[in-house]
Amino acid sequence: MMITLHWKTSRWIGTIIAFAFFVSLRGNTQAPAITSPQPVTTYHYDSLRTGWNSNEPLLTPGNVNAITFGMLHSVALDEQVDAQPLVVPNERITAGSHQGIHEVVYVATENNTIYAIDTATGLVLLTRNLGAAVKRPLNCGNNSNVVGIDSTPVIDLVANVMYVISYIAVPSGTTTVPTYQIHELDLGNLTDKIPLVTVSASHLLTNGTTYHFNATVQRQRPGLLEANGNIYAAFGSFCDFKTNLTRGWVLGWRKGTLAALPSNKLTDTQTPPKSSYYLSSVWMSGYGIASDSTGDVYFVTGNSDKTNNVWDGVTDIQESVVRLSHADLNAIAGIFAPTDEFTLDQHDADYGSGGVLLVPPQPGSTPPLAAAVGKEGNLFLLDRNAMTGLGKGIVAEVAVGACWCGQSYFNDGVGRIVTSGGSTVRLWTIQTSPSVKLIQAASQGIVSGQDPGFFTSISSSGASNGIIWAVSRPKTNTSVTLYALNAKPSGSTLPILFQAVAGAWPHTGGNANIVPVVANGRVYVASNQQLSIFGLKGPSDVTVTPVSQPIVQSDGSQHEIFGTISSINGSQLILQTRNGSLIPVETSAAVANDQSVNLEVGEAIDVRGTLGPNGALLASSIQHAKASPELWPNDI
Repeated sequence: MMITLHWKTSRWIGTIIAFAFFVSLRGNTQAPAITSPQPVTTYHYDSLRTGWNSNEPLLTPGNVNAITFGMLHSVALDEQVDAQPLVVPNERITAGSHQGIHEVVYVATENNTIYAIDTATGLVLLTRNLGAAVKRPLNCGNNSNVVGIDSTPVIDLVANVMYVISYIAVPSGTTTVPTYQIHELDLGNLTDKIPLVTVSASHLLTNGTTYHFNATVQRQRPGLLEANGNIYAAFGSFCDFKTNLTRGWVLGWRKGTLAALPSNKLTDTQTPPKSSYYLSSVWMSGYGIASDSTGDVYFVTGNSDKTNNVWDGVTDIQESVVRLSHADLNAIAGIFAPTDEFTLDQHDADYGSGGVLLVPPQPGSTPPLAAAVGKEGNLFLLDRNAMTGLGKGIVAEVAVGACWCGQSYFNDGVGRIVTSGGSTVRLWTIQTSPSVKLIQAASQGIVSGQDPGFFTSISSSGASNGIIWAVSRPKTNTSVTLYALNAKPSGSTLPILFQAVAGAWPHTGGNANIVPVVANGRVYVASNQQLSIFGLKGPSDVTVTPVSQPIVQSDGSQHEIFGTISSINGSQLILQTRNGSLIPVETSAAVANDQSVNLEVGEAIDVRGTLGPNGALLASSIQHAKASPELWPNDI
């Protein structure tokens, strides 16, 4: 794919200098090849749901910019994608016309179609449709026109299989019956390795009657979990319709056989007269249910009865972070609910609009931690071993913004949590001594709409070269935007390294819960009928075109230009202006005269100087600028 860099200067020689600079930049910033390509087999990279790929040496803050990074391929798909893409290197494709070894990205659509796509070329290697999707279940309109594969599958590399749940319309006379089916698919040919299983379950209610799983009223949205030799799935509702029927479920099946586990969790077992309004859904905006080293299973529930305060932590566990025993899926091993849980119920302010992050071990005697935030916007950092009821187990509480979203984690020498409530990425430091606290280190706003919040992931090479990736929700149109932020703060700001349209989302009545996936030098964004693959570009991918109206003129006069540092190579940097133009800046004079701030990629700066004979801006002074372009004065 070709891109055009619009460089507003009056001299043709400037285009030659820019291209030579680009080639030099590529030679100096190219990271070493990955010797052990990394798979992405589950939602948010791991069962803790950290969202952190710590083995990504190819993409760095030095080369993720408008010059050296961009969209490589756009792959057409048959429907909207709500599931996160998964990546498998060195997979042997054994069917179709493209057999052989490929790095494959697997994408599942709401049309119940699985795609196997070559990551290097964007070539569709295989597809498999698992059955007719269900049209507008219960007339709920917060999705596309159909619901099929709504959750992120999970891959078992040892068995070379993918576990996926489809929602299909099974013919029955003159109508159809919505049905969930769980599959174990061979990664090489997308066929079922063992017979599929229709999802069914039952559970006793408090009056002794049996409640049966009803696929017509249950929505399977959270990402699947593999743990303890089992596959787990959670269920909620469609638009909170049929509140007298719909209840939250967590079910499990044995790997390799898909035999249902003997126990399951029903989140509300109450009956009239105590309540006839149930829900307590497990939905989490698609965030995956989680598991820690004990094998226990974690999730967050949404609202229930808005008239009566029915939370008791046993028979109704709405508005709660829940820990289930892996030995008995019905046994609650820990539970936390905010003390205002009934207020949340009354105002449809689900705590369960976001998922729960299980924080990796921290230094010293820090207890095992969990973090979760919902629509109210308060993130609770919890002691996983002290969750014993209402308000129990809180280690820290901070306001992060209303969140139909989920948090991420990484470690650059200290533990960090990344939140994305409202329209702001916030970076928090986990202070562990003398007590555990969350300290806000930096933040950055992005342009995002629909319900507040969005999703992030992190890439780094160990503790170095951290990048926070985010995909916005549509705001003024139907497009979604991929953002890359430097995870190393500049003051109190997370500098934007890169942003570009990455797809579309015409169904604006339902949130775009898109998780950017980073693996082996590429970034994957799945949206409506499209998979976008981003990565590093070579010189042959770039053309540089002059634009007639100059931003500066070579007349010896002083100019002042505001912009963001896109890349640095020795004494030269590339400045991206407010309108996307790219200008080379020679910094040596400003640095030698002590008239320059420290320069870092992604930082917003104010450059003063003259235009040199080679078309570069010769800086006489460089100072910090406000992070937001809206606050920059006009260029001179």
